[in-house]
Amino acid sequence: MSSVLDPSALADSPLADLHLLANELGVDGFRRLRKADLIDAIVAKQAGEDYVAPESAPAPARAEDDEDAAARGRRGRRGGRGRGRRDEDEGDAAPAPAERPARGGRGGKQTDRPEPEDKEVEGVVELLGNGSAFVRLTPGETGDDDVYVSAAQVKRCELVSGDRISGPMRPPRRSERFPSLVRVDTINGKPADEVSEGTRFEDLPVAFPADRLALGSEDPTVKAIEWLTPFGRGSRVTIVGPARAGKSEALRRVAGALAEQGGVELAVVLAGVRPEEVPDWQAGPAAPSAAVSFAASADAQGQAVEQAVEQGRRVAARGADAVVVIDSLEYVPPAVARRALAAARNIADGGSLTVIATAPAPLGGETTVIALDATLTAMGRFPALDLVASGTMRPELLVGEAGAEAIAKARAETLA
Repeated sequence: MSSVLDPSALADSPLADLHLLANELGVDGFRRLRKADLIDAIVAKQAGEDYVAPESAPAPARAEDDEDAAARGRRGRRGGRGRGRRDEDEGDAAPAPAERPARGGRGGKQTDRPEPEDKEVEGVVELLGNGSAFVRLTPGETGDDDVYVSAAQVKRCELVSGDRISGPMRPPRRSERFPSLVRVDTINGKPADEVSEGTRFEDLPVAFPADRLALGSEDPTVKAIEWLTPFGRGSRVTIVGPARAGKSEALRRVAGALAEQGGVELAVVLAGVRPEEVPDWQAGPAAPSAAVSFAASADAQGQAVEQAVEQGRRVAARGADAVVVIDSLEYVPPAVARRALAAARNIADGGSLTVIATAPAPLGGETTVIALDATLTAMGRFPALDLVASGTMRPELLVGEAGAEAIAKARAETLA
């Protein structure tokens, strides 16, 4: 089974990362080993083989190791019930409380117990704020069977929320609540090493959007958008209009419809919004992942947008479908706004990134423009679409030739 670990990649890794990985894999006495021996031990452990350390002098102590040992000694002298001595006897740095292995026998020595055979697991990644993650066996729901993924594995494999991964897991050790992933074997159905060394996002082949995103809403504005200005996976969409035309409200309803339909990794960014608007978003099905008020600088707003778009790019590059919703691009630096919109694309035979944003006017380069009429909104006449200024490029790819003709006819009747 494929793995992203190989000796050449490990040789380029810092020693601290190798120590973290060795600790995850359960390599005994890894801090005593020189780097070359440590790499051999990691590779052997991953392959399920026993590693025999060479009969040579131990690696010279480093300053940080001396500091760790001194700190452990101080903890032991403060009444740690001999903890420092046990750690020194074992010759290994004590893992974090949640990852401390079970001990047994007199004197605190680690008991040699046969490890149960690793079990294969597959699920969807959900990133945590500290850089680690969980494999959710039921996407969108937490459970006692979910599997912990270390921050080192998340970073090494460049995992993002929404990735479907598989690999062996080990059962929880003492003081651990959840089982842990041993390694990542596949990402979105492809070998992990192929995905990690894949083609750059910008170099992936691109096609016009051809798979319409269904909204399935009875809301008059959303329904009109779906049928008169359709958009698909990989579309660049702006909802435009003057102040008080209802752009934010229309975007919130579209995002809510997408969240209820599912099938995409949805991220909502509020950039430059009024503080009172945030609770309205949070109360709906499409809660914002980032919210920056209009009091923040343009750079802060742009950074929030770029972070969401970057995650969407990674999701799309892995073969999944991402949608980034932005309200609004009005006060974001123009270069950031254009980069955000330009990132949207339908990757041929792959994933997609769709960007839907509000703006005072089209930025250029959109595949769908949804223009709202402020007068109709003020009069309470919905849907308040300005059909003259609205439109979709190549609608026949999304709804077929007959559907495109029906859209043209409906637009003509509405304008009549």
